[in-house]
Parts: sequence; C-alpha cells; structure tokens
Amino acid sequence: MYTSTIKIRRICKIIEKSLNCLFNRTMALSLCFSPLTSYSFNKPMISSRPKMSRLRVNCVEENSHSRLHVAAKSRWEEWISTAASLYPVYVTVGGVVACLRPSTFSWFVNAGPTSYSLALGFIMLAMGLTLELKDLLNLFLQSPLSILFGCAAQYTIMPAFGVIVSKYLALPPSVSVGLILLACCPGGTASNVVTLIAQGDVPLSVVMTLCTTLGAVVFTPLLTMILAGTYVPVDAIKLSISTLQVVVAPILLGSYLQRKFPRAVKVVAPFAPLLAVLTSSLLACSVFSENVVRLRSSMVGMSVSSDLSLFNRVQAIFASEFGAVVVAVLLLHFAGFFVGYLSATLVGLAEPQRRAISIEVGMQNSSLGVVLATAHFTSPLVALPPAMSAVIMNIMGSTLGFFWRYIDPSDSNITPEATDKS
Repeated sequence: MYTSTIKIRRICKIIEKSLNCLFNRTMALSLCFSPLTSYSFNKPMISSRPKMSRLRVNCVEENSHSRLHVAAKSRWEEWISTAASLYPVYVTVGGVVACLRPSTFSWFVNAGPTSYSLALGFIMLAMGLTLELKDLLNLFLQSPLSILFGCAAQYTIMPAFGVIVSKYLALPPSVSVGLILLACCPGGTASNVVTLIAQGDVPLSVVMTLCTTLGAVVFTPLLTMILAGTYVPVDAIKLSISTLQVVVAPILLGSYLQRKFPRAVKVVAPFAPLLAVLTSSLLACSVFSENVVRLRSSMVGMSVSSDLSLFNRVQAIFASEFGAVVVAVLLLHFAGFFVGYLSATLVGLAEPQRRAISIEVGMQNSSLGVVLATAHFTSPLVALPPAMSAVIMNIMGSTLGFFWRYIDPSDSNITPEATDKS
C-alpha cells in the first residue's frame, strides 16, 4: 500500500513536470509568434518598447525634414525656372533701356567683339550642362523623320525668305547681309520655352535646337556665303571656325563636364538656364544700344523735320533705315512661323509637332548672328538685324505661344498637364 502511494506521487510529479514543460514551450511559441500579446509576460521588452517608439519618432522626424527639404528645393528650383522663362521680358526691358540710355551697356560694347564671343560661349556651355546627349539620341531614334524634316525646314525656309525680304524691300547691302546671316542661323534656345508655353512637342524642339546648332558649323557659313556673297565678300571658312569655337566646343565641353563631374554639375545645372537667358539678353541689348544712337537720330529727323501729318510721319519713319530694319525682321520671322507651320501640316505631322516646328523655324539664334556679324564684318549695320531680332522675335514668339496656350491640340494625345510636366 505504501509503495503504491509512493508510485502514485512519482507519477503525479512526472505529470506535473510534463505539464510545466509543455506550458513553457507554449509560452516560448507565443513569444515568438505574438510578441505584442506576450508583452506582459516578458519583462525585458518593457525597456525595449520605449526605444522602438523613440526610433519611430526619429524616423518620422527625419522623413518630415527630408520632405520639407525636398519641397523647399523644388520651390526655389521652380522659381529659377520661372525666372528663366521670362526671357522676352528681359530683352524687351533691355531694349527700352538701350533706347533711352545707350550708355548703360557701354562697358560691354567697348569690350567687344571679345565680350560677345565669350558671352555666346557661356550660353552654349550652359546649354551643354543641361543637355544629356544620350537622352537626346534616344529621342532622335524615336522620331527621326520629324526631326530631320524640322532641321531641313530650318535651313531652307528662313534663308530663302531672308533673300526674298531683302530684295523686296531693297535694303542696303550691309543690312541685307545682316538679315541673310540672321536667317541662316540655327534655332535659338528661347524656342524651347515658347514651345512649352504653346503646348507643342518640347522634346522635338530641344532635339531640333541641338541638331541645327551643331549643323551651324557647316550650313550657316555655307548658306551665308552663297546667298550674301553677292553683296559683300564672305569668308565661309572663318565663319565656320568661329561657329565651331563659340557654339559647338562649349556644348561638347558642357556635356563632358556633366559626365565627368556629375555632382558639381548637379549643383550648378538649376542656375544654368537663368544665367544663359540673362547673358543672352545682355548680348542682344548691347549690340542694339551700339546702333540705337544713329537710328534714334534718324527717327527724330524724319519725324520733326517736316510739317507732315501723324500718318505721314509714321510712314516716313518706317521708310527710314530704322523702319526698314524693323519691317524686314518682322516679315522674316512671320514667314518662319507661318511657312514652318504650313509645311509641317502638309507633310501630315501632328498638331504639337507643327507648333514645335513653327516656333523652331521662326525663332533664330540671334546671339550667334550678332557674334558673327561683329567679328567678321566691318560695317556695324550687319549686326543690326540680329540685334533687332532678339527683341522682335521674342515678342512675336511669346505672343504666338500664349495664343496657342488656350487652343488645345485637337489630334494629339498630349494633354496640357502632361506637356507642362515635360
């Protein structure tokens, strides 16, 4: 009886140990799969809980700070981009200042033509810093026909109308050479901004600007020699070397710096378009101020030397040298906008591409025309059409861009919002 009692007790103890072991294993499993429910049973987790909370708070604070930093950065980058898009305003204001007080730009004019070449080289360097040749090559491969057509239109429509307008208005030889030189220049960077405003094909505009700019080494001197050689001797080789030095070399240098020093370029790149726009405005207005004294005296003489009516005085002003340059530049750019759009329509391009080609053909790189005119021609009147173009062209292009802004492209899949994002 006694031995049986002892055995029963031993069995109970074994059962108790087994239950305890089972309970401990169950608790261990519960700790592994349900840490939150086992929080009250695991005392060490009490001290670790606040650490996790502090970690999460720190992560939230860091994320909030990073978001605020990104928001602030995007805000000032947007301000810089907006300031760069006001190029027509800068040129117009600078033109008014040049008319009222030409001596404002005398410090830049007196350093010419070296200052003009350095300014244009800086503009092209800024363009190279903001363009990635690989991306542009991909864009070219996506729509090569429209790009080739746009480049062909650039170097056929404008040079042809440069000759037609100069002969129709019977311009003086120096002014005719300046107008033809302007017509043979590539597309300007301001056309990209205007294309964006007009809901056009911005990538097409950018690639056309780069292609026509690189092609200017050959086409601008060759066409100028052929079309303007009847007025004055034109050295195509010297023009080509100057174009290579002040246009192509800075673009390639900017692309090299972008690939070699990406971090430094990433810091500088947001400011490059604005600096290029301000430099281009200074260049155009300086050349305009150089000729404005002579033109202003001509205008005053034509307007006050006789007792003609107001209409006849206005007619006399436009018949003067100043008026002839203004009318010639107006007709040249109007022909570029209109015929460029019409030709793109005839070949069946979509509406955004028509607008891009129209703006790209109609807006020239007047800064290049100014530099080539001052460096290779003795008469200061040769540089006058490109200088006047910088003001007139941007007013016309911006007006056309804002007109198209409120007319949605009917046969395009690109919405205004998508165009703005691009």
